[in-house]
Amino acid sequence: MRHEPGRPHLVVVLALDTAVAFEVGLPHRFLRANALDPGWPGPATGAHAPYDVHLVTLDDGPVTTSAGYAVLPTHPNTELARADTVVVPGINGDIVATGSLPDELRTLAATARPDARWLSICTGAFVLAALGKLDGREATTHWCHADAFRRHFPRVRLNADVLYVDHGDVLTSAGNAAGIDLLLHVLRSDLGTEAANRVARGAVVAPWRAGGQAQFIDRPVPDETDAGTGPTRAWVLEHLDEPIALTDMARHAGTSVRTFTRRFREETGETAGSWLARARVDRARHLLETTDLPVDRVAAAAGFGTSASLRQHLSVAVGLPPLAYRRTFRPELP
Repeated sequence: MRHEPGRPHLVVVLALDTAVAFEVGLPHRFLRANALDPGWPGPATGAHAPYDVHLVTLDDGPVTTSAGYAVLPTHPNTELARADTVVVPGINGDIVATGSLPDELRTLAATARPDARWLSICTGAFVLAALGKLDGREATTHWCHADAFRRHFPRVRLNADVLYVDHGDVLTSAGNAAGIDLLLHVLRSDLGTEAANRVARGAVVAPWRAGGQAQFIDRPVPDETDAGTGPTRAWVLEHLDEPIALTDMARHAGTSVRTFTRRFREETGETAGSWLARARVDRARHLLETTDLPVDRVAAAAGFGTSASLRQHLSVAVGLPPLAYRRTFRPELP
């Protein structure tokens, strides 16, 4: 996490006029201290929260949201110059229609630190693109604004088929719920899977939807006559330490492989194989963060079989081999 030692990571939410009301509150809901732990930090510990979330506006006055009501900033917009992370919620209006920014917004954005991390939710990506932060890069936004985005920003490689895209310093996400996925991804990257899962449980949302998962799922809720793949997914999570093939999943669901494959994608937006690989990586990450198990035993418990296979999959997923990943979240270990 980028921040000075001894203080929380400062998250500044930049609410612009016509900001999507739901999205303005997401960073506070998912990153504030009591989202991580209602009793943390304890008054006697002297520990600070991982994040401090401030809401600012362009002129330090109220902004009218997409819902018609106004929101007030919690801090002056000079806080943007101190921000470790800047979040731009979705917007409606002129910026989306024209792809251009008012001069005062460009001036304010220019005060941000060069190493600040920028996040956008939904059409907030129009702001990041207009600032030039997405040139030559892959990005996403809500699929229904894809044509306008491509017209305005031909230098950006728009991928409107995914939930979010992470470049480390700049992250973009699709519609409302994808903003939740992005913030949980940030939590997972900054603080580990346990913290992200705890916040997700408190908000009663799925703890992990992969960034590459499809935005649009043809049938997000199965018909009542369908058996569904939910029970099979639960069974798989209880048996991740075992070899599991697509045929095993189909057999458990009582369907043919073809039917199971179709239903799985319709219900989750991804293939059974990619979901299983992600579930194994998630299990391995949790064990590396919370136990002292040797890497070969972590690999076995997550169903990778060998430490070499775990190393390969974890490196692809998070860019770190197992021991380096463990040291990132448990620096007290040798």
